[in-house]
Amino acid sequence: MMSKIFVTQPFLPPLEEFMPYLERIWQEKWLTNNGTFHRQLETKLADYLGVSQLSLFTNGTIALITALQALRITGEVITTPYTFVATAHSLIWNKNNPVFVDIDPTTFNIDPNKVEAAITPQTSAILAVHVYGTPCDTEKLQQIADVYGLKLIYDAAHAFGVRQNGNTVLNHGDLSILSFHATKVYNTFEGGAIVCNDEKLKQRIDYLKNFGFADEVTVMAPGINGKMNEFQAALGLLQLDYIDQCIAARQTLANRYRRAFKDLPGIRLLPSHTEREENYSYFPILIEEDYPISRNQLYSKLREQDIYARRYFYPLVSDFPMYRGLPSAAENNLQVAKQVSEQILCLPIYPDLSEESQLKIIHNIHKKKDWF
Repeated sequence: MMSKIFVTQPFLPPLEEFMPYLERIWQEKWLTNNGTFHRQLETKLADYLGVSQLSLFTNGTIALITALQALRITGEVITTPYTFVATAHSLIWNKNNPVFVDIDPTTFNIDPNKVEAAITPQTSAILAVHVYGTPCDTEKLQQIADVYGLKLIYDAAHAFGVRQNGNTVLNHGDLSILSFHATKVYNTFEGGAIVCNDEKLKQRIDYLKNFGFADEVTVMAPGINGKMNEFQAALGLLQLDYIDQCIAARQTLANRYRRAFKDLPGIRLLPSHTEREENYSYFPILIEEDYPISRNQLYSKLREQDIYARRYFYPLVSDFPMYRGLPSAAENNLQVAKQVSEQILCLPIYPDLSEESQLKIIHNIHKKKDWF
């Protein structure tokens, strides 16, 4: 009997390989506060990702909030409704006013053409998201930010290791924020990071994530406790040994899905790009009108077969009670995002997904109309 198939499952390296890390933590008794493994992981991650400055965090949400604090963001921030709720929640926690704009119908990222029209004298920043690891139109967004004197922040939770034309997407904008949650391509159970290109800004970020302490008696700012502990950092070091192998396994799965669905009526795939190194963090498909049943019906049918695909992202963030009263949350302002959210279905993709399980998923989506 096959077990349940979820949209993603964390990769866990062999336990015996983790034991030496645990033994060292026990010996040193240094559990947090910039320990040995924490320092090693910051250095190795920065090197692997091709960035100059990286600060580790206990999770991606605290990293997002700290990024806003570090850049002293106030007033309105233009962002996307097509994202995980933490993107917008971070703005609320920082007492910013989210302003939603529509998304590009091909990439599902924030539409730069809509951004400029939403700018007001109260706008201080743009918070964009590399959805499913697909890079935003970074050039156009930077042009807009420069013209209007805005800060540009990227929620890069899906974009670990993604490169475009040989360059990491993480060096765009003022800051990029990563998530190392258990569901991500690279995980530390929980965790995250802020990437920047300025040593002084990294120092401010490091103060903020440690209550604002510069030393035992000096507090530089009203910081928060956002530090990554040694257990998370140790797992992160071990995960780095496997990350290329994991991404390669995801690529094999993604390619099999593409071959299976490329000519299936009613199924639309996101385009692939030869100039980009992807991480295959998600495999989204759109269920269009000429598919035999609706997206929600297919979602339910798959669940009956113990296939737990996700309608990711549905509902839109702008549909939740704390946001839907905003003028920018009006449905006529977000027509593309609304349509995509009602058609999207993310299929299971993770390194340990067996070929047998994947073929079961493919078979169930290929079933003919009379079966439905």
